[in-house]
Amino acid sequence: MMTLSVISALLLGTTSMAQLTPDFYSESCPDLFTVVRSQIENAVQNEKRMGASLVRMFFHDCFVNGCDGSVLLDDTPTFVGEKKAGPNMNSLRGFEVIDAIKAAVEELCPGVVSCADIIAVAARDSVVELGGTSWDVKVGRRDARTASQALSNTSIPAPTSSLSKLISSFAAQGLSVNDLVALSGAHTIGQARCTTFRNHIYNESNVDSFFAATRRANCPPTKGSGDDNLAPLDINTPNLFDNSYYTDLIAKRGLLHSDQELFNGGSTDSQVQAYASNPDAFNADFIAAMIRMGDIKPLTGNSGEIRKNFISFLLLGTTSMAQLTPDFYSESCPDLFSAVRSQIENAVDKEKRMGASLVRMFFHDCFVNGCDGSVLLDDTPTFVGEKKAGPNMNSLRGFEVIDAIKAAVEELCPGVVSCADIVAIAARDSVVELGGPSWDVKVGRRDAWTASQALANTSIPAPTSSLSKLISSFAAQGLSVHDLVALSGAHTIGQARCTNFRNHIYNESNVDGFFAGTRRANCPPTKGSGDNNLAPLDINTPNLFDNSYYTDLLAKRGLLHSDQELFNGGSTDSQVKAYASNADAFNADFVGAMIRMGDIKPLTGNSGEIRKNCRRVN
Repeated sequence: MMTLSVISALLLGTTSMAQLTPDFYSESCPDLFTVVRSQIENAVQNEKRMGASLVRMFFHDCFVNGCDGSVLLDDTPTFVGEKKAGPNMNSLRGFEVIDAIKAAVEELCPGVVSCADIIAVAARDSVVELGGTSWDVKVGRRDARTASQALSNTSIPAPTSSLSKLISSFAAQGLSVNDLVALSGAHTIGQARCTTFRNHIYNESNVDSFFAATRRANCPPTKGSGDDNLAPLDINTPNLFDNSYYTDLIAKRGLLHSDQELFNGGSTDSQVQAYASNPDAFNADFIAAMIRMGDIKPLTGNSGEIRKNFISFLLLGTTSMAQLTPDFYSESCPDLFSAVRSQIENAVDKEKRMGASLVRMFFHDCFVNGCDGSVLLDDTPTFVGEKKAGPNMNSLRGFEVIDAIKAAVEELCPGVVSCADIVAIAARDSVVELGGPSWDVKVGRRDAWTASQALANTSIPAPTSSLSKLISSFAAQGLSVHDLVALSGAHTIGQARCTNFRNHIYNESNVDGFFAGTRRANCPPTKGSGDNNLAPLDINTPNLFDNSYYTDLLAKRGLLHSDQELFNGGSTDSQVKAYASNADAFNADFVGAMIRMGDIKPLTGNSGEIRKNCRRVN
């Protein structure tokens, strides 16, 4: 997130780190570092492993949308945090230590120090407590109001990662190969679970046989047996922060596959050898890399908040949907809906396909961190938005229509209506303009300061998705299987590119032969030839919002693989049949599902901003 001042997203990368400084709390909380150090000393003395756990927590926090304390947020019935993501569940620990530090700091300096900064300082002090070198921790971060389980699952490198995957994962955070090898040295302390190294010690060749046999004694070969049994990451000095991790790698005693990848005949071998022979070089590089990692996308200024505890955001999250209401702008912008409707009528009159494109834009916005207008943000040299994500690039369209609506609305009510709300209203009006049902759009959203290309690549279902994948993707957004089938009916309008349905019409069996032949006429079999050629998603009435999409599915005329999955002998067949025979039932369910989708994690109250230009933050 960013401040409400006139800083643009372009400046995010250049200003936030400059606001971090070791003396940020020198006046507001001068005893902060002493208090944290005291708590860490107690915690590590009670359990040596805790030091490694707190360092790991800092890694896992920073690798998901930056060092913002998001990893600390608990799940609630209406909020999904990061604690149950694959890399964290039954594994990440030390939250009670952070709780204790926060309580002690709040007693000294109430409402001053962020949880994000506490994690950063705790990581440093854990290294020191286990014999490592100290450094000045830059502070001044604020706490996130959001979290991303999906991004946790994709951004944090797995213990099975190849060297190339490790390098790309660190590069995505702005960290170098040198940083990768230096930061991996944190595995000189701590332990790992059998489930994370079982395959390496039983099935891989780049491991010392005696070492593997030693580890097998406490890690049975069968999945589900002894999964949580622990082994030290550094076999020699697991509770001492030194450089013996690297000597282990040279001897093929890396516990994890990803560890041994650093010394396996690849580009990082020489750096491992250098650290194994020179602990001072390792310590210096580790410190510099920890500082660089701590600089990943911190929230500063007025962005985020200073949490009193780990659930302060969650209280905000449970009320956000209640703050959305159809009459939110009844006094501040009474002519809003008329202005949007007029612009949509003009746009759809000029090009019928535009209606479908605007409905799709609403889907793609809501499925990535909620309905917050993040999909509209342009890339800049220092900011990566969502427009170039796989599901959006060369595909998502209609941004100029949103621009025109925003300009008209700003003329009426400057600085009042969010871009996120404009996208929601435009989707409803597009459905209506193409003959579909109307509904009262709940409004009151605010616009995001951030975007996530990574989450766009993983959260938006692909046209190749199986039914189970579709169901899980919608469930991740709090939407039911019923919602999935109803919302898929938006494919009763619009078109798709050849590249998205080529495999379905050439290589799959659950497609009508005549239909496939018709589609092949404008979609050559070779990748790269005619990729952008279009075909209607609904072969009968592509510009009319009706229920013929479902009759197409019954006849095996779904254009996309993911469409036909809804009627392919699975659990959704009966609902497809019901909608094919009852247009009113489809319309009613579609409206209900659109309203529910519009409720996904909106920013309200003081969160986010009201953008003046939908393509950039204020």
